[in-house]
Amino acid sequence: MNFAQLDATKSTGDMPLLQHLSELRVRILWCAAMMIVGSSVSLFFAERAIVFLTEPYGGLLQIIEPTEGFSVYLRVGLTGGLALSSPMLIYQIIAFVSPGLTTRERNIMIVVIPGALLLFVAGASFAWFIMTPAAIDFLSQFMNELFIVNWTSRSFIKFVLTITLWIGLAFEMPLVIMCLAWLGLVTPRKLMRGWRIAVVIIAILSAAITPTIDPFNMLLVMAPLFSLYLFSISLSVLPYRARKRKLA
Repeated sequence: MNFAQLDATKSTGDMPLLQHLSELRVRILWCAAMMIVGSSVSLFFAERAIVFLTEPYGGLLQIIEPTEGFSVYLRVGLTGGLALSSPMLIYQIIAFVSPGLTTRERNIMIVVIPGALLLFVAGASFAWFIMTPAAIDFLSQFMNELFIVNWTSRSFIKFVLTITLWIGLAFEMPLVIMCLAWLGLVTPRKLMRGWRIAVVIIAILSAAITPTIDPFNMLLVMAPLFSLYLFSISLSVLPYRARKRKLA
């Protein structure tokens, strides 16, 4: 083989990699553009969002730093922008990896992605309408004869957004377990036998998520998570049977 043939072979072999890198660059640019658009829209409504977040718990919040109000405004706007652009971001990720997936794996992705979004919205709604009011009520009345409740805007907004984010992610547990079942790493029988371990893990996770130290709020998080674990067992039956038939 002469040098010309060697160079041609090398160029031909490198083309797919170069094409993937070029496509990756385009996908990243699209993601950045969507985040900019989503953040711009969210920043336009950020003031209304802050009023919505703070009004149920006293309205005005104090600031103790010159830039604190602006940083809270940016935090709410960028978080809302990420939420608005997340469907497009997920689409770009799927579009990039889909050529390397099998038809079965693509079908799984079609089911998993919308399900993940719906479960996240359900968890965020639970955090906002149930978990956060209970936590705020407990914290505002805790030793109020000794402490004056006067939260800063930065700490309060961060508190609310953190609870909403982590509980929203925790509600996606059924899809995680379902994917593990598709991969053959867990089975419904193992999940049933390991319910005691699951209770311990859920208790630790609930203690980490819950911003208060009272057992009521911890149980308020544990109850839906354990219910989701039981629901996950029923979901894992479908991929387990499909994988069993394929192996047979």
